[in-house]
Amino acid sequence: MLSSLYSLTMKNIVIFGAPGSGKGTQSDKLIAKYGFGHISTGDVLRNEIKNGTELGRTAKSYIDGGQLIPDDLMVSILASVYDSFGKEHKGVIFDGFPRTIPQAEALKEMLARRGHKVAAMIELDVPEEELMKRLILRGQQSGRSDDNEETIRKRLNVYHQQTSPLIEWYSKEGIHHHIDGFGELERIFGDICQVIDSL
Repeated sequence: MLSSLYSLTMKNIVIFGAPGSGKGTQSDKLIAKYGFGHISTGDVLRNEIKNGTELGRTAKSYIDGGQLIPDDLMVSILASVYDSFGKEHKGVIFDGFPRTIPQAEALKEMLARRGHKVAAMIELDVPEEELMKRLILRGQQSGRSDDNEETIRKRLNVYHQQTSPLIEWYSKEGIHHHIDGFGELERIFGDICQVIDSL
């Protein structure tokens, strides 16, 4: 009985938005407030690349070309990270995944096999000029090789072509929530918390 009660309070969240929309910043604040687990595909992949694993080398060749990682590769990595949180967790934030409808379907299926689901897809909507400014600044501060203007434009184009249809897909699932991601950090966080508290 306890475990079924617990699963009712589990809130798996997909935090969604273009590169530079603030997904990482807001995820950190949500983890601090709610105790969620966090799966950032970017961090997971960077760890694999840093550790020089075979997966990391494969992933690097896609990233350097401004392309997305193949779905089956990503889902199997995410499944193992997800399982590392144990069977009874408060929920996990998926940050940077899914990015396409087939990935969303694969994530839904992976969670369903565990008796879990995505409770909400939270979309952080930020104007493109602001995204460019943030990403160029981030590249200057962090020295991340993928944050140069040409690669950023490529990534934003990939986002618009392949990822925007997800908004419609999650709307049909009845769990899409639009957040204005431009402006005061605390106001944005407050808007996200309202969504999570209502689940």
